[in-house]
Amino acid sequence: MSPRPVLLMVDDRASSFTRYAARALSENLVLLRFAELRGDLREDYLRETAHLPAFWVREGVSLAEEAQRYREWAAELREPPTRFCNPSEPRQHVAHRFAALVGLPHLDERQVGWVRDKVAMKERFRELGLRTAAFARVRSAAEVERFAARYGRPLVLKPVDSFACVDTYLLPGPAAAAEIDYGTRDFMVEEYLGGTEWEVCGLIHDGEVLTAWPSAMPCRPLDIVDGAMNANISVGTDEGPPVDLRELLQRIVTGMDIDHGYAHMEFFVVDGQVFAGEIGIRLAGCEIPANHGHAYGFDVFAATLDVYLGHRPRLDYRERRCAGDLLLPLPGSGTVRRVTSADELLRLPGVVEAVLRAGVGDTVAARRASHNASGYVHVVGDSIARVEQRMRAVLDAFTIEVAPAREPDPVAR
Repeated sequence: MSPRPVLLMVDDRASSFTRYAARALSENLVLLRFAELRGDLREDYLRETAHLPAFWVREGVSLAEEAQRYREWAAELREPPTRFCNPSEPRQHVAHRFAALVGLPHLDERQVGWVRDKVAMKERFRELGLRTAAFARVRSAAEVERFAARYGRPLVLKPVDSFACVDTYLLPGPAAAAEIDYGTRDFMVEEYLGGTEWEVCGLIHDGEVLTAWPSAMPCRPLDIVDGAMNANISVGTDEGPPVDLRELLQRIVTGMDIDHGYAHMEFFVVDGQVFAGEIGIRLAGCEIPANHGHAYGFDVFAATLDVYLGHRPRLDYRERRCAGDLLLPLPGSGTVRRVTSADELLRLPGVVEAVLRAGVGDTVAARRASHNASGYVHVVGDSIARVEQRMRAVLDAFTIEVAPAREPDPVAR
């Protein structure tokens, strides 16, 4: 018998966490994949994880039918999964519904709504006594204008189920609101908050928030998608916000009846008051979890796996510093002609890890999203300011040239 339970993990994209899990749980991990997303999994990643059993949910088949097929398939495994982990934000609804159908720990439909539908989320925040920006669902530019007449400008417009700032916009005036196609998605509008935007991550075990790790953002996500520096800095020093972050997360976790998992939250401090932004019960995006490992000197991914396996992790911190991930720019779509190497980046002050996702000759596709990048570096320092300074030095040293894809020559008639 295995000394640890077997984990079923949703795998819809290669990430540092999924790669770690594939190595650390080589005999205790089963992957749940969705056929319609096969194109998002590169062939090299599929080869890297080929040693693991993987169940593919077929496209166009009812989830109940696929759950029954999974139960029959899992019964043939040496040991079927008894625990579940969904690190994917866009897969929340289908992933937890699937877990429920096959009898694994999961978020129920109401909980998924709270952590996925941003209107339901903010309504729940207010029920729990937290401040939020003013907000409303909107279905037309006229409704946006009525909101603006009451709360002023600028406004933030976003899909209620968006992530990574996809289709999220800062609306300075009525002309911008009129350009949106409101029939494509379910949108909400909210008041733009000043002050300082922060992030906090935490691990949850048996309903208890075990720890809270703050992160500073040199630039706001909405500025990032328009070209600002794309970075997060885990603050292991005493420079974090003047907020009891563990209590803040605990209030939400208790109020949403969350049993276990990884929580990632964004919030604002405005004139000393805390305004809840958004929360996800899944790993943070980009390389934010790895930042915490670098900042506190511990194995953050092992601790995360522990809570999903039902174990209380040991949080033995060996470091207290600031550490951040800087996403390297991807200036456009096309073919990479030149790019600074990882070895060159590792020679820069404070850089402890460098990963390039695009090499010379590769075809790349840029998009307006906060995770748009050609790679990333981890940068450490003794303060937020020192890390940010070193990140800007990396950007000064980094070069990538992308040649736009050529239009095919017209066929001669």
